[in-house]
Amino acid sequence: MPGYLGMFQIGLVEQVRLSFDSLQAACEGHAEAAARLSRLSSHARLAMLGSCALTSVLTAIALQGGRGWIVAAALTAAAAFAGAATYVGFDQQPRIYGHRVSSARLWVVCEKYRVLIAEMEEGRLDPSEIHQRRNALLQEAAGIFEQSAPDDRYTFEIAKRALHGHRARA
Repeated sequence: MPGYLGMFQIGLVEQVRLSFDSLQAACEGHAEAAARLSRLSSHARLAMLGSCALTSVLTAIALQGGRGWIVAAALTAAAAFAGAATYVGFDQQPRIYGHRVSSARLWVVCEKYRVLIAEMEEGRLDPSEIHQRRNALLQEAAGIFEQSAPDDRYTFEIAKRALHGHRARA
């Protein structure tokens, strides 16, 4: 049985690289989620602006036109209100901010991992120091995930991808 378990052991250097790959994937995933949500929010605001402009035009026409223009203006006003209420109700800004903060904080930890990997490659660290610094970085990353990542489907997908590292996207 000891030979069987030995097959699954990986070295400390590989552990550090795997941890780095997972964090880097999470960092990039949170940045992509923030960008995607920000684009959707911008499109929603443009749609609301367009529906308000259309309502204004139809209202101006309705002042001089007949009953059909008045009904069209009322319907577009109702649609503009529904769009604005939906946008306000879903309020994506906290989620966007959460993903941006997560990405920025994870980027800092990834840079610390890069330093650790560079020092390992130069042979300046002994295994106990590598182990200690890796554990400190893992604790820092865990704190980030506990505090700032929003609970949404993007975070779930990011976590799934991060568990597989960069290879999951290839």
